[in-house]
Amino acid sequence: MKKKILLSVAILLVLIQFLPIFKVENQSKNPGDLIQNNTVPADIVQILKTSCYDCHSNDTKTPWYGYIAPVKWLVNYDVQKGRKHVNFSNWNTLSSVEKIKVLDECADEILMDEMPMKIYTSMHQDALLNESQKEAFASWVEQYSEELYNQ
Repeated sequence: MKKKILLSVAILLVLIQFLPIFKVENQSKNPGDLIQNNTVPADIVQILKTSCYDCHSNDTKTPWYGYIAPVKWLVNYDVQKGRKHVNFSNWNTLSSVEKIKVLDECADEILMDEMPMKIYTSMHQDALLNESQKEAFASWVEQYSEELYNQ
């Protein structure tokens, strides 16, 4: 009986690999990208690339386990949801007011430890932000928002 159950589970795991799902598109060239079109300090670029861009840009780096169902379904869902909320690759399509609002929300979520998501940092330890990084990000957001406001 145990062997039948294990065999059934194994067959099911193999079969679900072939279920079609919406897969997010990746693009390494993003002419409207925040980092590519603005002077962003190196420490902030590092934070964005390491802790934000996998879900909030068109340049997602999918790990090996992100291609295996059912994990790939969760990864694709989270990336799709993240890009819908904010996509730094489409930064130049936003107005200055929208950019300020997005940055303010990002800083708040980082300072309240809501971003990056716990499920992401559990698999990507380098995405965890320390207090100094959070404060640096919030300070940059304040400075950059002021620049946007004065444009």
